[in-house]
Formats: sequence, structure tokens, C-alpha cells
Amino acid sequence: MKFSRDFQTVSARQSRARSLAAALAWSSAAAALAVAVAAPAHAQVAGASLRGTVKAEGGVSEVTAVNVNTGLTRTSTVTASGGYSFSSLPVGTYRLELTTPQGKRQTDEFALNVAQNAVLDFDFSQPDIAEGGDDAIIVTGSRLRSMEGGEVGSNISRRLIEVLPQNNRNFLAFADLAPGVQFLTNSAGQTSLRGGAQGANAINIFIDGIGQKDYVLKGGISGQDSTQGNPFPQLAIGEYRVISSNYKAEFDQVSSVAITAVTKSGTNEFHGEGFYDFTNQSLRDRLPRENFPTYIPKVRTKDTQFGGALGGPIIKDVLHFFVTYEGKRRVEPREIKPGLDLPTSFFPDRYQSAFGARTSAFNEDLYFGKINFTPTSNDLFEFSLKYRDESGEELNNGFAAEETATITKVKEWRGLARWEHTADTWVNDFKVAYEDVTWNPRPLNFGNVSLFNVTVPNTPPVTGTRRGDILRVGAGTNFQDKGQKGWQVSNDFTWTGLDSHTFKVGVKAKWIELNTNTQNGVNPVFTYNALYAPGGAFNDTIPYRMTFSAPVDGGDPDIRSKNFQLGLYAQDDWEIDDRLTLNIGLRWDYERTPAFLNYKHDPAIAEFVAGRASYTAANGTVTPPYANLRNANFDIDDFISTGNERKAFKGAWQPRLGFTYALDDEKRFSIFGGYGRSYDRTQFDFIQQELAQGLFAGRTFNFNNPGDTTNVCAPSATCIAWNPVYLTQAGRDALIAGLPAGAGRELRFIKNDLKTPYSDQFSLGVRGRFNLLDLEAGYSYVESHDGFAYVLGNRRPDGSFFPPSGNPDSPFGFAPAPFGSIILGTNGIETRANTAYFKLTKRYTQFSPWSLDATYTFTDAEENRQLGEVFALDFPGIEDYPFIAATGTRKHRFVMAGSVDVPFGITLSGKFQIASPKYLAQLVGTPGVGGVPPSRTVTSIETEGNGDRWGYRQMDLSITKYVPLRFLTEESRLRFRVDIINLFNDRNYSGFSAITGLRNQNDLGLDGPPRTIKLSAGFQF
Repeated sequence: MKFSRDFQTVSARQSRARSLAAALAWSSAAAALAVAVAAPAHAQVAGASLRGTVKAEGGVSEVTAVNVNTGLTRTSTVTASGGYSFSSLPVGTYRLELTTPQGKRQTDEFALNVAQNAVLDFDFSQPDIAEGGDDAIIVTGSRLRSMEGGEVGSNISRRLIEVLPQNNRNFLAFADLAPGVQFLTNSAGQTSLRGGAQGANAINIFIDGIGQKDYVLKGGISGQDSTQGNPFPQLAIGEYRVISSNYKAEFDQVSSVAITAVTKSGTNEFHGEGFYDFTNQSLRDRLPRENFPTYIPKVRTKDTQFGGALGGPIIKDVLHFFVTYEGKRRVEPREIKPGLDLPTSFFPDRYQSAFGARTSAFNEDLYFGKINFTPTSNDLFEFSLKYRDESGEELNNGFAAEETATITKVKEWRGLARWEHTADTWVNDFKVAYEDVTWNPRPLNFGNVSLFNVTVPNTPPVTGTRRGDILRVGAGTNFQDKGQKGWQVSNDFTWTGLDSHTFKVGVKAKWIELNTNTQNGVNPVFTYNALYAPGGAFNDTIPYRMTFSAPVDGGDPDIRSKNFQLGLYAQDDWEIDDRLTLNIGLRWDYERTPAFLNYKHDPAIAEFVAGRASYTAANGTVTPPYANLRNANFDIDDFISTGNERKAFKGAWQPRLGFTYALDDEKRFSIFGGYGRSYDRTQFDFIQQELAQGLFAGRTFNFNNPGDTTNVCAPSATCIAWNPVYLTQAGRDALIAGLPAGAGRELRFIKNDLKTPYSDQFSLGVRGRFNLLDLEAGYSYVESHDGFAYVLGNRRPDGSFFPPSGNPDSPFGFAPAPFGSIILGTNGIETRANTAYFKLTKRYTQFSPWSLDATYTFTDAEENRQLGEVFALDFPGIEDYPFIAATGTRKHRFVMAGSVDVPFGITLSGKFQIASPKYLAQLVGTPGVGGVPPSRTVTSIETEGNGDRWGYRQMDLSITKYVPLRFLTEESRLRFRVDIINLFNDRNYSGFSAITGLRNQNDLGLDGPPRTIKLSAGFQF
């Protein structure tokens, strides 16, 4: 017999009918089984595992797990002590079939979730139960155990992905339901994911067990550097789990949030769906800049998203397919406004037209296909392919005119072939993966760039002056071609032959070519002091600085490094008794970056900078040794490479330990905790800046303009008189040819013993489970270390950084002429985050058709460098930066999402989030007076809020109406949906003063959209 019942309904029936015949008891127990395995007990990067013990008169010879949708079967021989185990099962719906002396018995259907490790015990040896029939099974609640360990996180089910409101169909939009996780959308529509006090670079996402790490750029995962695009088609994602901290040893290249997701697969029935989403300016509220300072028509906005999916059998129970496509076409409003909040009347008529409302266009196409092949009950083959194509014309809010826009381009190929072989007590999972990712922004226009800069009085009550850029016109400056391409081979072996243990070992090898080509200076930038001009006119004729890039001795700007990565791990999930489970793991990672390890500095330049030899240029000019580093607080020889000093970092040992202890016999309450060390990696985009200096170097020349007291430089090879001929390529070429070789070129040196960034993670908490309701409260502490930073290597003649008196200025004016500044790459950026949280989850079922996920997080975090800042040029070393309140973390954050099915085929869902105001950082300098030397410090201030309310707030609502089409199939239906994003039209302003914490009334930029209505239609069959 086969029954399908909800836990709550059946459990209540069991309570009311305890005196009834025992033959009815098995139905409630089978339903309890379905809920027990749905309880999150996570152990793997992908897939799920199931184990337990079986009691029966005469014993049980074997247990078989059957995927009811695909026909996949796995069989486990029961040990002498009654134990069975399935160490790797694809996510899906299963039933168990047990072979006993009395015949076959089977359970009800139940779901196994991503990364889940369920422990289920069966007892049908009681005489009264046996009277219920040959196939009666009882699953006692006291036998249900979990092996969760100490990790902190949340599961995002397929239903949540499908019903919760969202604006951009990025499946990661619900990751912020996990404690300490933020999913952020900036004013340009670009998204990022962050955890605790660490930035987006520290995350990693594993899709079908394969990491999507970006080794070159920021964003954490490939293709997510400054894009409105999505990393994966949402229709292809089955479900995912967000882990805030303390993961198992299988996880690599991540020191912050880890996300593990599984893709959908075809089944024995054909299923498909399609959708179309639409919104435009008529369906959104007015932007603040459309009301202030003058009322203007709404700027054109358009957002259409569309796609479809199809899956089904090629050969029933053997071969299945799944394919999907999603497209996105967006036109987003932008505002060009003067910097420093100046009025447009400050500018001559010829520039005033550069300001005002504009638009930015973006297109994306995402494809995914997958084939599952199960030729035998012991073998599973999977083949999948993803293609991503993005393009557009990107223009950001700010002072850069429309003509400076960037043409965006992202292309990404990823392929995976997997073979999983299952035996009685072991499983071997072999994978081969390929990736090819390119990120290729380039200027819309080529030519010269004019950047205008002024110093103006502060706005009272703030005294003093402020200086900044106010307008950029001409060509664009973003010209890059970066990416990664290569192969991965990995193997994971799991052995369950020893009672109470699940041993897992794995190895991953990766051959990946990294490439960068940065020519941002190919369009020269001329910076003007707009207030310097004869007669007081707006100055756009005499710049005080010129920066551009040029090949060095005919160098090729294309930098490549054929990296090798190796990862090894061992993991034991040890069920010590029916209450205590330990998760013990150890991981080791290694990476070899030949471009960095084998790099050789120019010996003549190295000896000159070290103060040991004069520098003789190609034209015969001799410059005495740069003696300023002799008394510096660092040894330049630690940064100079001859090709022999650098060794690949081999210290990435990562112990990971978790535990779960049940407090009661029914296992409803448990305490958990853990510790883990996790190594990330250093982005190649940081390292390549040292390599590029000898190939395609940036040049900076200052102009000594009479009467300009704001921009003063001492005459030298890089401080020269202005000549209009420099506006031409021929003039710049002649300038370089007539000066000592390398003049104006910045010098980069990276520390030879560069380490890999890592974090230490601790957690402790308590969980409680009440039928469909889960509660969790906990604490976690995460420290990150060895983040990469560039510091200033210039020193004054006596080796000091700050002057003995006056303003505490950085020694930019003491560069080793004829070269530019010395920039040193080193480790030292750190963060600390104390997090306390409370999480409540009410699961959705057919008989209790509503769900609720709510998480409150309190985070006390600090950092020694402002979030996202790699350059630290204000102090002698990174160790001199004080810890301040983390600027990327809000202390209080509450996120709640829920859904409910109501009559007439309607589903209501919503998501609400509120967070405390953000922090900003400010550099404060104190001039030296009366023999007291000058000093600097960095402080942070919490912003005031948004005027009419406290902090950040957004409420989203969705209403979905389903219309059955049963004349086609039983499951066919139309879907009509309305999403209201930012229901209360909260203005989450993004502009605040780092000095006062008050909102800048002239900055009308928003984090997130105004109230927006999105209309959707779709179908399913």
C-alpha cells in the first residue's frame, strides 16, 4: 500500500486515535518520516545522504531508495546491527522499500533536499504493529537524528524561489534570509552578496558541486563584477542552501558566505513552463530627481524578462533531459549631476547640457541544458552546459557625461560531466568541468578625457574646504579584457562500511589560465583646476595633470598566467551515540601562479629604488640612488623579486569541527557549535598590476602652472611645463621619447612571501523543532585575516612618512624620479564580526498551505580598512590603520518572507526587510603645532537615517492567480502575477556625509527601486 499524507494532519490523527488498532499507526509514522527528512541536516556540497537503523523480527536484508520521478534506485545492504546508508542521492522525492522475511514493505514518499544528511530509524518489530499487515512500518520520533554540525545557514526551497516577489529574477535574492547575509542592489541595478563584515569577493557559490569562483575580478563569482546580470537562469535552479559560517571540509575557496545549489533535472513525465515579466516608467513611482529641484517627466524605463523550460524522458527511468532559456532587456534611468553638489549654473553653457536625465541599456541571455543517464542501478551520468551572454551601454549616476559611457560585455561557458558509481558501502563521484569566462568593457567613444576638479568652501555648519571632481567629459576610460579559462577534475569517495561513521575524502585539480588586459589609460585623462584661468573664466584649456598608458619597450598589455590548483580533504561524520554527532574535517589547498612566482623586477630599477645604485636611462641621464628607503619602516628587498624568492603558499591547512547534541529523547531540542578555518584566494587583478608595469604602464605627468597654488610640483622629469601638443598622440609620444626611460611610470612591488586570505569561524546555538515549526538562536564570530592591500612606498629623505610639522600629508611628492610613486602589495586587511541571531521557519505543506521565514541578526563588526578599499595610501603601513565600525555592515537587520494559498487559486506572498543605518568612514588629519608632530586617524560614524524614518526599509508583495487547464493535463495551468516592489515607496537614500552622518539633501540617489509594479504571465504543464 502507498499513502501520501501531511505530517500535521496525520500527526493530529495519531494523537486522537492512540487507542485505535495499531494497524493505523503506520500512516502517521510514514508522514513523520517525510517531515523528518525535510528537516535540514546538511553534510554535502550537493545531493543528499540518508542513513539509519532498522528493527524487525527476523531482520531486514536490504533497503532500497527509489526516486519516484526518475526511477533512479539505490540499494543498501543492512548490517548485522541493523544499519543502512545512502551516502549520495540526487535531490528529489523518494520512497524506501525494505526487504524482510515477511516480504516487501515500503514507506510513504518524502523529499530529500540539497546538501541534506538525514538520519532515519525504522521499528516495525512490535507484535501489535505486525498485525497491521505485511507492509506496516513504524518510524519512531525518538529515532530521528540529525548530523548538522555547527554551521549556520538557511535553506531556500524551490517554492520560495517561485512565489516570493523579486525585481530581477536573480535566484540569490533570497539568500539574505540566512543570518548575517546581505543581498544588495545599488542605484545602478547591480547586485552583490556579502556576509558579515567581509566583501563580496569572499563568497563562493557551488552549483551541482562545482565552485563558480572568480579568480580575477571582484564579485565573488565569475561574471558578477559590476553587472545587472544574473549568474544563472532561475528556472534551472531547483533549490539552494546558504551557509553563513562553518562549512564542511568539501567547501573550498571561500572565507565568507558559501551557497550550494542544485539544478533541475528531467523526470519520467514531460513538464514545461514559460513566463513573461514587464514593467516600465508608467508602472513605477517617480524618482526623487524627477520631483526635485524641478518637476520633470518620468525618464524612460523598461524591464522585460522572459523565458521557458522543458524537461522529460528520452528513455523512461534511464535517460532524461532538461533545457531552459531566460532573457532580460532593461532600460534604466540615470542622472548626471555636478560633483560636490554644485549648481549647473557654475558651468559654462557648453557644459550645462551634459547634466540631466539619461538612460542606460542592458541585455542578457542565459541558456542551460542537462542530461541525466542511469544505465544501471549503480551508475549515474550527468552532462550539463551553461552559456551566458551580456551586453549593453552602461552609464552610472554621477558627474560623468553620457559620452563617457562604457560598452559592457560578458560571455561565460561552463560545462560539467559527472559519473557517480555506487556500491554496497561506498560511492565514488567523479567530475570533469570546463569554464571560459570573459569580461570585456570598452569605451563607447575614444579620444581625450577632460576631468574638472575644484576646491570650494564646505556647507555650514561644516567649516573649511572640500575638494573633488565635478565633471568628466570626452571619451570613456574603462577598457579591459579579463577572464579565466580551463579544466577541473575532481573525485569524491565516500565510505560507510564502519558503523556510525561516514568517511569522505576528495581531491580536486584545476588547470586554469587567467588573463588580464587593462588599457584604461588608452584614452588620456587631462585634469583641470576649473578655478585656475587668466581672467577668472572657467578653465578648460590648461590642465595641471595628465595620465595615460603606453607600452613599455613595445610591451604587450595582455598578461596571462597558467595556474594550477590542488585541493585535498578528509571528512568524518561520526555518530557517537543517539544524541551526539561530531563532524570532523581537514582540508588543504594549494595554488601556483607562475606569473607572480616567476616575475623578475628590472634589476637596474630595483637597485636604484633600494638605494644601492644610480639609474642610467637609455638617453644617458644618470639619477643618483633613491636613498629615502634606508630608514623606512619596511625592507624593500622583501618585495624585490629576481625570479627565485617567491614560493607558492603551502600553509593553507583548514581544520573544521562541528557538533550536534540532542537535549531530549525526542530530539526536538539540540545544541550545536563548531569551529572552522577557511582559506579564500588573492585576486589575480591585484597581482597583475605588478606584472603590467613592465608591459603597458600608466604614466602621470604634472604641469607646473604659474599662479596655481592648489596644485604645486617641483620641476623634474615628471613635473614639466604645459604644452598643448600633449593633447595629441604624437605630442605624448615625443614627450616619452625625450625623457628618461620609464619617466612617469608608477612602480609596483608585491611582497615575496604573499599569503592567502582566510577566516576563522566560530558558532554556538540551540535549535528546536515542533512539527512544521523550526526555531534557532545562535551566536557566531568570524575573523578574517591577510586581506590584500596596496600601501605607499614613497618616503621623505629621512625615511619618514609624515612631515615633522604642518599637515599630515602622504609623501607623494617624494617619488623616485624619474619614476612615479612606489606602490607596495602586502597582506593585512582584517575584519571581525560578532553576530547574534534568531531564526524562525514554518514549512509549507499541502495540508498547512502557508510558510514563514524570519531572521533577526545583530552584528557588531569592525574593519581596519573601509569595505572594498584595496589601496591604503594614507599611513606608513596597513598595520597603522585603526579598527573602525564596519562600513558595509548594519548592526540590526530583520528579514521576513511568507506565503499563503487562499481560495480561488490565489497565492499571496511577501518579503519585508528593515535594517539600521549604515556606517561611513572619514580620514581625519591633525596638523602639527608647537613641536607636536602631525597625525592622522580614521573614524566612522553611523548615518542618521532617511529623514522620515530609521535606517533601510523595503516591503515587497506578490499576488499570483493560477488558472487550471485540465483539458490539457492534470497539472497544466496559467499563471497571472502582480509584484509590487517597495510597496510603501520607501526612499532608501544612498548619499550621506561622512563628517556629520546627515543625509546629503542634494544627493537623490537610492539604494533599490522606488515603488514598482511588475506584471507577469506564464504557463506550466
